[in-house]
Amino acid sequence: MAAGSSAGPGDNRGVPTLPARATRAPAYENPRPEVQALVPRSARTILDLGCSSGALGAALRARQPCAVTGIEADPGYVADARARLDRVIGADLETADPDELGLTEFDCLIAADVLEHLRDPWTVLARFTAAVRPGGTVVVSLPNVRYWTTFTALGRHGVWPLAEEGIFDRTHLRWFTLADARRLMQLAGLHVTEVAPQYRLRPADWRSERWARPLARTPLGPFFVFQYVLAGVRAGS
Repeated sequence: MAAGSSAGPGDNRGVPTLPARATRAPAYENPRPEVQALVPRSARTILDLGCSSGALGAALRARQPCAVTGIEADPGYVADARARLDRVIGADLETADPDELGLTEFDCLIAADVLEHLRDPWTVLARFTAAVRPGGTVVVSLPNVRYWTTFTALGRHGVWPLAEEGIFDRTHLRWFTLADARRLMQLAGLHVTEVAPQYRLRPADWRSERWARPLARTPLGPFFVFQYVLAGVRAGS
């Protein structure tokens, strides 16, 4: 999770080394306040896809009375998350079946910067949305490929940028704009209720948000959104 969690041997999201995990920890093992903000405080059962080391789930458990179940492929993250969450399942999201795992009727599903690492995020999100009760909430966080550095890399240098983390994490398999993210959620049977753009003037500097945010009121706004966090409601009553 975070801006794309790493994964272990055999997983499609890449194979980390210990130094790589330590380097990436600030981005991938943090409590994600921007994601928390869209999780209903009334949610009592939460399913976190790609839960990493469990930092987000632990923060939610401290914030409100809830039981958090995580699914994570990396064995190292699984071990750490089990000390922080109520239940952690070591599984590949591409093949995991919520029914077979006994996952049903959650109040909230979180997919925070994990779907872009999957071959078929559309099917995965739809499959796990079925584990959310009708009227429940799904929170999705995705990097914005429409960010300005995409155009400078392609237009000026003629290369697709690759990095160890962020929008151009080399383990990303799929890419999303806001329109793509909305469609992803709609195809999963979700009604999008909130969109929270995360602005950055420079991709590696989260502190530059305060300088980028005024651009939201201009036509340049979408090109300085580093990431979108969306909330949707599952149809039904």
